[in-house]
Amino acid sequence: MKKETKKKIGLVLVGAIVFVIFIFPLYWMLVTALKTQLEIFKIPTPLWPHDLTFDAFKDQLSQSSDTLQGFKNSLIIALGATAISTVLSIPASYGLARFKFSGRKVIILLFLITQMLPSTLVLTSLYIMFSKMGILNSYLAPILADATLGIPFSIIILRTYFISIPKELDEAAKIDGCGHLTAFVRIMLPIAKPGVVVAAVFSFVYAWGDLIYGITFITDPTKRPITSSIYNYVQQYQTLWNSTMAFGIIAILPVVLIFIFMQKYIVSGLTNGAVKA
Repeated sequence: MKKETKKKIGLVLVGAIVFVIFIFPLYWMLVTALKTQLEIFKIPTPLWPHDLTFDAFKDQLSQSSDTLQGFKNSLIIALGATAISTVLSIPASYGLARFKFSGRKVIILLFLITQMLPSTLVLTSLYIMFSKMGILNSYLAPILADATLGIPFSIIILRTYFISIPKELDEAAKIDGCGHLTAFVRIMLPIAKPGVVVAAVFSFVYAWGDLIYGITFITDPTKRPITSSIYNYVQQYQTLWNSTMAFGIIAILPVVLIFIFMQKYIVSGLTNGAVKA
């Protein structure tokens, strides 16, 4: 057997092991959701349910469940935060990539620092601000808070993407009579579409998975995001693990579908934007 063939087989085996390690928690969530409560605590625990049941999913999707309402709330919050962060980060990242001005490196450094700060660090200040604005207990409060998480990341991603676009395109647009705004809208923005998609996807994921802002700024249970419903299955004497796992699968379903159908743009946006820093 050739050395290159052995190397390929080794890489395939390593890739398969890594894939199994990462996919096993999702598989275990699905299997646990399909088991009865008695079978979950059976020793040894079966890798596949003997008594297959979809009752946990039926309970989640029933009209009496809070899951559908939480799903709707999370969708409103995530889409709102994604729209704000994407619209604001596109011109900001283009300006940081194309124009030279004093303090630009400091601004970029501040954006990088904000990615290392925990959400709880700004929780109190945001609560005071939103309280004075009178937007507590409304969708607007978590939308604005989640946008603060998405904007720095989006600017960092889009800035590197705009830098990777040759400046000759700007010069050619100016020769054709385009100004900065026209060149940005007609030329740069279409080229940067994969980067914009990446920024929008990760902003959506941040907002969809948020819990701390949703339960802090919203006290009305009917307006809280879907992530807050996880506490419904932790009871005083036991945890309903099949219902918890079924809830988890439904909660992550939009994110999984986004990454499945948008993976071409995500890979292209991340790789092309990493060409030049």
